[in-house]
Amino acid sequence: MTPVPVITSTPATPSPWWRWWGIASGWWLLNGIITGVARSRGGPQGLLPLAQDLLSALLWIPVTVLAFWLADRRPIHRATWPRRLPFALAAAALVVVVRSGFVLITDPWLHWYAMPPVATEVFVRSLANNFLPFFLLLGAAHALVYAQRIRERDELLARVELQHLKAQLQPHFLFNALNAISSTVHDDPSRAVQMIARLSQLLRRALQQASVQEVELEEELAVVGAYVDLEQLRFEERLRVTWEVDPAARSALVPHLLLQPLVENAIRHGVGPRREGGTVHVRATRVGDHLRLAVGDDGVGLSSRSTRSPADPGTGIGLTNVRERLRQLYGPSHTFTLRDRAPRGLVVEIHIPFRPAATHA
Repeated sequence: MTPVPVITSTPATPSPWWRWWGIASGWWLLNGIITGVARSRGGPQGLLPLAQDLLSALLWIPVTVLAFWLADRRPIHRATWPRRLPFALAAAALVVVVRSGFVLITDPWLHWYAMPPVATEVFVRSLANNFLPFFLLLGAAHALVYAQRIRERDELLARVELQHLKAQLQPHFLFNALNAISSTVHDDPSRAVQMIARLSQLLRRALQQASVQEVELEEELAVVGAYVDLEQLRFEERLRVTWEVDPAARSALVPHLLLQPLVENAIRHGVGPRREGGTVHVRATRVGDHLRLAVGDDGVGLSSRSTRSPADPGTGIGLTNVRERLRQLYGPSHTFTLRDRAPRGLVVEIHIPFRPAATHA
């Protein structure tokens, strides 16, 4: 049974405080300027409406941050609302009191009221103007934080599935390699020892990148080359491999262990059944903003392979796994084609977005 990789998950990381402050500051500053300019244009009071609207909007910046903090740290849902609602009510009351206090303190300079206001009048108006808007803002914050949580969960599930798909390749490949070695132990023990040594080198190289999903094409080709060396010890002159790699493509990122199952499939099901053997062709070229990878052989062809039917090509573990990983990593930005190759044989062609690996100093 293929072991399922264990990925330890931690609680969702709270959004960084600077993001809340940045978004809130930009939004409310723009809102205050637009509202104030519209109200003061042509008015007899000059810039006073602009100052009033701008300060009123700026006061909503910490209120917005408070709403997002509550949504992030004290989310309200069906199971928690009896415990969390008092926090929201207390925050709304704090907003009402602070804004009414600000109006009372600054009224002599900003003239919020035509006549000196009474504290109770200011408080009642603040309650009417701020209580409901705060809860609307809190609701919007909950919606955005909830959407972020859903996105984080989907990303985690996708990572788990990718790790599981990748983990399936290793025991599948190892079983096939050991089976090939076992067939040579009695007939040619020295060759079996060489194959075990090559297998050890291959596994060491593959496991060095066990925790990553994408590697440079150069590294992927090295893994495939080590696998080819192992198989050539088994097939000897019956197996020939040609390489056609565009230098511009070598730095591109590709899924780790993408090519190995394709080459393995070509050798086992294409070249292997033929007494005279055959040739496997590995190509990698850059085509505009895409990377084209192709693995072909001049073996028995698709319709003659016993591992699948012409109506349902590519249903083996290796090819199915490759298809699913490509779908997870690239979605509609990739293509996977499996077709017969003239005059005989099979070719698998993959197009993925060309993304060069980051350069390191």
